[in-house]
This record gives sequence, C-alpha cells and structure tokens, in this order.
Amino acid sequence: MNNLLQLKGRFEQATSPNRPGAPNLPAGKSVEVSRLENLLVNLNELQSYWRNQDLLPGALITAHYNKIAAKSNRLRALLGNSSISPNSTIVGAKFSPDTSPKHIITHYVSLGILNESISRLKNCINILNSQFNGEIDHETIKQINSGVISYSHSTIAKTNFLLVIIDAYFVDRFDVLDSIDETINDAIITIYKTNVNTTELLNRLGINILSNRIMDETTILLQPDELEILKTRAPFLISMAVTNLSEITRDDFEFFDDEVLTIRPPENEPTIGVIDTLFDDSVYFSEWVEYTNMLHTDIPTTGRDFEHGTAVSSIIVDGPTFNPHLDDGCGNFKVKHFAVASGNSFNSFTILRNISEIVAQNRDIKVWNLSLGSKLSVHSNFISPEAAILDKIQYENDVIFVIAGTNLSSGEIETRPIGAPADSINSIVVNSVDSNGNPSSYSRKGPVLSFFIKPDISYYGGDSRNPMKVCTPTGEALVKGTSFAAPWISRKLAYLVNVLGLNRNIAKALLINSATGWSVEQNDPALVGHGIVPKRIEDIVYCANDEIQFIIQGTSELYNTYNYNIPIPVSNEKHPFIAKATLCYFPACSRNQGVDYTNTELDISFGRLNGRTIKTIDNNYQTHAYDHYTWEEDARKFFRKWDNVKHLREVSTGRNRDKKAYENALWGISLKTKERLEEKFGEGLKFGIVITLKEINGINRIEEFIRNAMLRGWLVNRIDVDTRVDIYNIAEEEIEFE
Repeated sequence: MNNLLQLKGRFEQATSPNRPGAPNLPAGKSVEVSRLENLLVNLNELQSYWRNQDLLPGALITAHYNKIAAKSNRLRALLGNSSISPNSTIVGAKFSPDTSPKHIITHYVSLGILNESISRLKNCINILNSQFNGEIDHETIKQINSGVISYSHSTIAKTNFLLVIIDAYFVDRFDVLDSIDETINDAIITIYKTNVNTTELLNRLGINILSNRIMDETTILLQPDELEILKTRAPFLISMAVTNLSEITRDDFEFFDDEVLTIRPPENEPTIGVIDTLFDDSVYFSEWVEYTNMLHTDIPTTGRDFEHGTAVSSIIVDGPTFNPHLDDGCGNFKVKHFAVASGNSFNSFTILRNISEIVAQNRDIKVWNLSLGSKLSVHSNFISPEAAILDKIQYENDVIFVIAGTNLSSGEIETRPIGAPADSINSIVVNSVDSNGNPSSYSRKGPVLSFFIKPDISYYGGDSRNPMKVCTPTGEALVKGTSFAAPWISRKLAYLVNVLGLNRNIAKALLINSATGWSVEQNDPALVGHGIVPKRIEDIVYCANDEIQFIIQGTSELYNTYNYNIPIPVSNEKHPFIAKATLCYFPACSRNQGVDYTNTELDISFGRLNGRTIKTIDNNYQTHAYDHYTWEEDARKFFRKWDNVKHLREVSTGRNRDKKAYENALWGISLKTKERLEEKFGEGLKFGIVITLKEINGINRIEEFIRNAMLRGWLVNRIDVDTRVDIYNIAEEEIEFE
C-alpha cells in the first residue's frame, strides 16, 4: 500500500482577463416587438397593483425565464438602472414544475426603477417599429455593435436598448407570486427581503410577535391565526413556508438480553459532538459521554425517548466491539451528547436556536453527528431552515456535520425525497446500504433543489438480514436505519481531522474520493451519492501500489487560483495514468435565493498542461480560454456548476491508453471563482483537493513522483497513520509539573 501524500506549494492568483463582449442575442435568434409589448402590459399591470397597496414602498416582481438562466442571461436592463444592478435586487429563485425546469426569479425594486423599466420598454418598442420593422435578430445587433448600422436614438442609449432586447428574449413574463401550501398551519415562514423591518411589516398587518419567534431578518415562527392573516392580507410576502413540528423518522429496534459489556476509562481520545434524543447515563460506556439535556423541563419523556440517542452514541464510542465485522480501526471516541428532541418529534424552531448555541459554546469540537430527520420530504425549491442554519454554521466555523439521510416509514414501499436536515449542502449526508452494497429498502433519495447530490456517500446501516447492533438503556438491540450509518462516518471523519490532523475540506474530500472506484457507479446516485465508503480507515488513507494519491489545499483570493507545476511521471514520453480528483469547499449560502442557494462557485480544471491551457480529464471547457460555449443546464449536469463538491473521474476500461506528455510533462490545476451575488463571498474561501492517479500497467511510480515533485519545489509529506497517531498521543498527554 502507498502512503497518502501531502503536497505543500503555492497557488498563484489572477484576476479574470476577460471583459464582457458586446451584448447580443444567441446566434440565429431574434426578438419580435410583440414580445416587448407583452412584457410592457405585465409591468403596467404590476405598476397599478403596487401603487394601490401601502404595505411596501417598493414592488415585488417575479420574472419567468424560458430556461435555466446563467447569470449572464439574467435581467441586465429591466428592473435595474445605472446605479443598481438587477442582480442585486433578487430576493428569491425557484424552478418551474415543467419537465424541463425554468428559472422563476423574484426581485424587490423601487417604484422608480419599475417606472424606468416601463419607460425603457416603450422606447425600445418605438425604435423596433420605426427602424427595424418590428423585429431584430443576432446579425442585425452585430452590425449595430460594429457600426455598420447606425444608432442615433436619443430616448435610450444604444447599450440599454440592446440589453432590453436581450432581456426580452430570455424572459417570458412578469407577475407576482402569492402561492403557499394550504396544509401548513403552525409554520416557520420566510418572507421576501425588502427595505422594511420584519417586525414593523408584521405590525402593519396586525401581527405582533415576540423577538424569540424571530430567527433572522426574514425568518419567523407564526401561529395558525397569524399565518392566516398573512396569507389573507399579504400572500405576496411569503417566500417559503415549512411546518414547525416535525415527526422524526423511526428506526427499527429489536431488543434482547445479552452479556454485560465493559469498557476501560477514557483517556485522550477525540470528542465527537452528538445532537439527538435523550441519553441514558446508566449504560456501560456512560463515562465516555458528557451529557446535556436541552429539552424544556415541562416536556414529558418516556423510556423510548432515550433509545435513539443512546444507540447513536454507543456506535460512536464503542461500535466495533459489538459490530466486529465493521471494525474501522479508529478505536474509541468520547462524546458530548446534547438532547434536543424527544423520541417522536422535534420543534424545528427550537432546534435552530439550540444548534447555534451548542456549537458556539463547544468550539473545540470539530465533528458533529446529527441523526435526527423529518418524515416530511424536503421542498424542491428551497432549503429547509434546519439545513440552512447548519450550512451557515459550517461556513462561519471550522466544523463539519454528519447527517443521516432519513428513512422511509414502516410499510412504505415507494422511495421519496429525503427529509430535513439532510438537505444541508455543506454537511456530509449519509444514506444506508445493505451488507451486499445495495441501497437499503428504507433509503430515501435526493437530489436537493433538483440539482445537488444528496446523499453524499453511503455506509452500512443494518438491514433485515444483517441488522446493526447497538447499546440501548435496556440492553443490546438489533437496529436498522440511516441513523446508524452516519455515526460510522462521524468516527472516520473525526479520525481524519482530530488524529491525522487533516482539515475538514481534505477530510470530506478523502471520504468522498474513497467511496468512488475506477468504474462507473452501478447504484443510483440519488440513493447512494458518490458511493460506499470503505470499512477500514487504512483503505481511505492508503492507496494501492499502482496508485499515487495526494492532497493539496489552498485559498481562493481572486478569479483564477492555479498551479501549473505538478510533475506526473512519464514513460516513453507519455503519462501511463488515468486520474480522478475530488474538490470540496464550504461556501456561504443564501436561503432567500431559493434554488440559487450557494453564493460561490469554484470551477475546477485538472489535467495535462499544453502551454498554459489545461487539457482537462473531464473535458470541462466552460471558461473562455477554451473558446467553447457551455449552456447553463449542461454546466450543472456535467461539471456540477454551483455544487460545492466536484468529483472528476476517468473510467478504467482495461483498455486505457497512456497520454501524450506535452512540453515539461507537467499537469495543472485551475480554480475559477464565480459569484452569484454582488458581494465577494469567494474571497478567502478555503478548499481541499484529493487527486488519485492509477498506473495503467500496474507499476508503482510513487517514488519517482515524490522525487520529481520535490525537484519542482513542492514540500512532500508522507501521511503515515502510525506516525500521526504517535504524534497525536504525545500532543494530548497531560504533563504534571512538580
């Protein structure tokens, strides 16, 4: 087995060399004046609508696009002016329910901007009729930009005229959204962000709520009568709504008496945080668990309320003792256990507050296990409040959550979407497989927001033929559920972070990379994610003798973060390798942006260097350097644009051929940072990359790679598990001074 290598070197930073070209329609496309006239009718109606209400000083206007719109295809002249970009006025985004989804984006603008948009449309209609016979196409605009066709109209500048035409091409209509699920009563409501304080806005409607029911500037907890007032008087304010009281997905328990287990006292083992139901401190391993009950004293509890939480912590502390077939080589872990729910249900709003408080007061804990999940399916157009707070915590703090993928209820046959908080994008979401590596019968599925791969990975959670053993307040039990797959991943993650000293980006990328093989995944990614994580920690950290695996970490500061200095071994002027790479980062997210949830995109290119162009292993030609246009739908589908996990892989066919080595025989990595919003959330964003090379002839070339890398200026560290464990133990020793 070859050691995992850590390469330390410098990433260069560069601004984008590209400047926006002259505005134009897609090649071969045209816009008729009737399209602008329809949009003008829409805006005139909206102008009258918003003038006749006194709740807001501005207007909420929704644009229905004719496709999934890239940022460059969104409004650039309508609903904006010379000082305010239309992109900065976006307060919500969702997808249409069509077979081919389309963007539906809501803006909040001043009445002045609305009036200006109407004026621009009128002027453009007049120009189209007077000079272009009611229609304009790509070639005509090209001639206007080059000066072949003169533009001399004073009512609207040439650039604004062309941008309005392009806006009209991509937008089908404008209207006001005011729909909400009528079955939701006691609910967590998110209203659109406007320039009016939420409390003041509710007061104007006759709704008075205490500050303890306000989660943030737009998210509030409303009782049924208050929600009815909001739905009746101002339905247009409601961006998202979810039920507050969620029933927990149940895991199957079968109890039986067995011999009494014992465990030595804890020493310097790492601590994993557990947020779950109650914990019974009478179990044999209770000395390893520091327990805090966060439930209100008025909430009645029964013996069943202690089963789930105790079982989850038992796996984290001592799982391999009673499941020797799953011995991961990670040893024992201490637990800080926080009870935030009873055994049957949880109050989402209370949990939101509790989790923030728990993490803030326990900053020494880096890995958190959350095996609670809602029976309700996540919404296709927005992230749950629970997931959003977890994503925010992970963006702002150096922590990572492992979350169970939630289960089907007993008797359910048809699989359905996962439940909150398994829609958390920054967390590692774990589904369950049976002992044969097939999706468990109780597995629920992704994706999230019609796009993000969830679950991330899968592990063994028990099944009818081979259930998981756990410790409960009444003794040993046989169980099955994603709740019992997640703790095993928490153990591995804590080992990578706490014992081996890897940062969370690298640790997450290693787990995902280890779950992927060299062949095409046979299971449905919606059920297993990127694949099944190996049982033993050695199989995550080490690789086969014919493989070279190395990690690189860095920080994105400018548009292009790159290194063109990776010396992959050469044989007969060719590289005898296939490759795979996994990139992970923890972006800021905006729940009020709906389906456009992640604020920052890191687009990775990795492959051989030909001059200063990377010949990517996945044919990713999104950037201008390749002179190749990529549709937004294709960029998301094939290159995971806007996903915070990127996995690139060449498939081993048994007939793979070695690759031509270009000048200097170097490979390169480039990360292009792209922002959705006006703020630069990507500045200072840390990332981790795991790269694995497989020698197609079975030859071990790791020493050659290490030698070449050091000659190119890289600092190369071999990550040896035994050495790292010794270092950890020495660092954790308590020194007594005489």
